[in-house]
Amino acid sequence: MENALKIKEDLYLQCLDVINRRFQTVQNTINEIQVSLTSETKSSAGDKHETGRAMLQLEREKAGNQLAEIQKIKEILFKIDVSKTLKIVALGSIVYTSQANYFIAISAGELTIDGVQFYAISPSTPIGQLLKGKTVGEKIVFKGQKFTINQVV
Repeated sequence: MENALKIKEDLYLQCLDVINRRFQTVQNTINEIQVSLTSETKSSAGDKHETGRAMLQLEREKAGNQLAEIQKIKEILFKIDVSKTLKIVALGSIVYTSQANYFIAISAGELTIDGVQFYAISPSTPIGQLLKGKTVGEKIVFKGQKFTINQVV
């Protein structure tokens, strides 16, 4: 069981890394937009200048919304207690099935721990919804494929 908790902690840290990289990318975009906004000088083509500023403002607003979404995702991640083992699939579970392995956390894609593939998925995804509340031995059908839950940690 100690190894399972180590795997859970490693998956958690990889998810945190993914979300921190997303945050940094958006933050860099905002900084670039800010530099563009402050360096843009009024030219003789006034309408062109105003259009450029408006476009930059829209981009900044869009990036701000992305930052807010990333913050919400981080809050979900911070709710996970990696020291807990679970018997029922819920947020923070590692689910080993006959088809694939899942870490119920955030949508972070495919992660690998010691050569074993896991899919970090949000509980709100279709497969996450199917797995939620299930226990070892239960079967689910997703996209025409049958899965058996072999282990929940």
